[in-house]
Amino acid sequence: MLVHSRAGKWATWAGFLLLFVPLFAVPLLVILAASLATNWSGAFPSGPTVERYAAATSGDSLQALTTSLVTALAASVLALTLGGWAALAAASLRTRGKRLLDALFILPVAVPSVVVGLAVLVAYSQPPVLLNGTRWIVILAHTVLVTAFAYQSVAAAVRRLDPMYEQAAAGLGASPARVLWRVKLPLLLPSLTSAVGLCFALSMGELSATMMLYPPDWTPLPVQIFAATDRGSLFTGAALAVVLMASTLLVLAAVSRIRTRASYR
Repeated sequence: MLVHSRAGKWATWAGFLLLFVPLFAVPLLVILAASLATNWSGAFPSGPTVERYAAATSGDSLQALTTSLVTALAASVLALTLGGWAALAAASLRTRGKRLLDALFILPVAVPSVVVGLAVLVAYSQPPVLLNGTRWIVILAHTVLVTAFAYQSVAAAVRRLDPMYEQAAAGLGASPARVLWRVKLPLLLPSLTSAVGLCFALSMGELSATMMLYPPDWTPLPVQIFAATDRGSLFTGAALAVVLMASTLLVLAAVSRIRTRASYR
């Protein structure tokens, strides 16, 4: 809703702040404060320290962060490849085929992620495809969970794409493959980078399915955060959570920069 009066704008901003601060800002600030405290016996933390960040960026914690980054990157690339290709293919299907493909890709997000984790565990714990106990089963589960978002993002961008560009290229003698690589994909590049960023962020925070699948030598950071808080090390868990948030935001900022450059090409 557009607000044109000064009083209406102030009321809108006030309502936004009243909702945003307690629901979003305060919890994140509490985590940040806890990560810098040695104890919290009163209303505010005390004993500021950065020792937990040294532990959170070294040893097993650094390995867990690397595991999360590699898993999220691999799952994002696979999800974009599968979901993006399916979205491009769906554009040429009839209405019934599009609906069937939409339902197929939406199904993993229509059920709890723990169900997806169990399904992947059961499906790939026996030959001929035995992935249980390896890093690949974690990457596969993350790919299944985030592919739907890549598919929906690219499909929406394809629907908005002006067909005149493709028709003009085809009219000039370009083959379908050349139209795809030299016309269609460059026009979709901003949407493709947005889909990668969304898939990466979702994969970095995935916990439920990961808890059922991860092997001891492939422990993502969300699992380590859960383990730390479960044994009562809340301040350590808070420091790990801040590291996870910062790492995700840095990657998303890089993706956003790439998207901005792609938009002005």
